[in-house]
Amino acid sequence: MKANTDTVLIGSRVILVPYRSEHVPKYHEWMLDEELRSLTASEPLSLEEEYEMQEKWQLDEDKLTFIILSRQSKDGTTAELPEPPTKLLPTDDLIAGLPMVGDVNIFLHGVPPHLHQQKGSSAVSDVSASVGQQEESDEDDFHAEVEIMIAESSFRRKGLAIEALQLMLGYATGQPPALFSTVLPGSRSPATARSIQDSRLKIPPECLITRISDTNFPSIRLFEKLGFEITKRVEVFQEVEMRFKLRL
Repeated sequence: MKANTDTVLIGSRVILVPYRSEHVPKYHEWMLDEELRSLTASEPLSLEEEYEMQEKWQLDEDKLTFIILSRQSKDGTTAELPEPPTKLLPTDDLIAGLPMVGDVNIFLHGVPPHLHQQKGSSAVSDVSASVGQQEESDEDDFHAEVEIMIAESSFRRKGLAIEALQLMLGYATGQPPALFSTVLPGSRSPATARSIQDSRLKIPPECLITRISDTNFPSIRLFEKLGFEITKRVEVFQEVEMRFKLRL
């Protein structure tokens, strides 16, 4: 998505950067793993096809993708970064050498409600070009599907996935990352240590959904910690659909 071309989101454990051409070889290596392809419902692609896909995703206005970098390397050292309001670019040397561990995505289905009033705007045109001509009923059914993958097994179960999701969801909705946490009010979620850049997407939080295999209990629990609840079971696909619920 063009909206996040120069965006870097910084947490205490992870840094999110846009999916760029230099990430393709590592991503292609991940997708050679049959288990990862199965978990992500991905088809095997050649390296050349992966480069073409990266270019397409960078321009598509219905796909928001970030690569997850770990601030901690395998030797245990943690990258020191400047404090806000200093902003980093994806090409900054301070993050160039950090380990690439996964990706986090949001796929837009329909036109976001806040764009309905912007008739003729470039934002509406971009989205409409990606998702096709939408009937009014389709617009009413707008939702944003969230996916995450920690591909590097040595970086799993370290709290990276939940922080990456908090940063991504905060950016996509324009809400504080702490909104996406079931911790008690006043507690500090791991993604609140640093501010994030404003996003022009402004996706309504209640439009966020995720679809997960009904036997993938760790992922179900992960999204429950973020405030998602199971709202539908799709037996034919053996999956559950979860939707974010605002807490009063």
